[in-house]
Amino acid sequence: MIELHYAPTPNGHKITIALEEMELPYEVHRVNIGEGEQFKPEFLAFSPNNRIPAIIDHDGPDGASTGVFESGAILIYLAEKKGKFLPTGGAARKTVMEWLMWQMGGIGPMLGQAHHFNFYAREKVEYAMTRYSNEANRLYGVLDRRLEGRDYVADEFSIADIAIFPWTRTYERQNVEIEDYPNVVQWRQRMFQRPAVQRGMKVGAEWRADLRDLSAEEWNKLFGA
Repeated sequence: MIELHYAPTPNGHKITIALEEMELPYEVHRVNIGEGEQFKPEFLAFSPNNRIPAIIDHDGPDGASTGVFESGAILIYLAEKKGKFLPTGGAARKTVMEWLMWQMGGIGPMLGQAHHFNFYAREKVEYAMTRYSNEANRLYGVLDRRLEGRDYVADEFSIADIAIFPWTRTYERQNVEIEDYPNVVQWRQRMFQRPAVQRGMKVGAEWRADLRDLSAEEWNKLFGA
């Protein structure tokens, strides 16, 4: 059994999607980041950067309980544990790892900043809004070009798609016109048509008003499914 210490954020959704796709048994332990639970000593014991998600695999290597933090590391760990969605070697593995690292170093941090300054920040800082909106659109452009003629970013469905997809849910708050990126639109539709992706995105939705109150029709509209 895998303990998932979790909040329904893009990084959290990466792991619920992966667990659902890989059909690994897991139990969810809510970390209320609004109340600062990520700073509790018991959480820091296995997630020292005080960030969600983190897992404890009670059937880890040699049967020992193993903690893993950082969403990219968790995706690699789960893929290798299950033997799915990450090639074992060669050019195919290299490509998946490239796009996973692209998400970790670009999509996540930059879209997060665009979301913050365009939507959450109490003070509207024009320079920051413009800077991060421009970078968000640049990254969507990179993704759109990569998806030209491909169903998935590394040709076959992989943990790279799982990592990128949740960050595209709030494209409007990132100041992105999603219709400007038609290959991304089609990829998002393809992703959301996967039942495991739908299940993963809905884990813990009741803890967030912007997810809890969405009807099935609104979910489909959100992803263009």
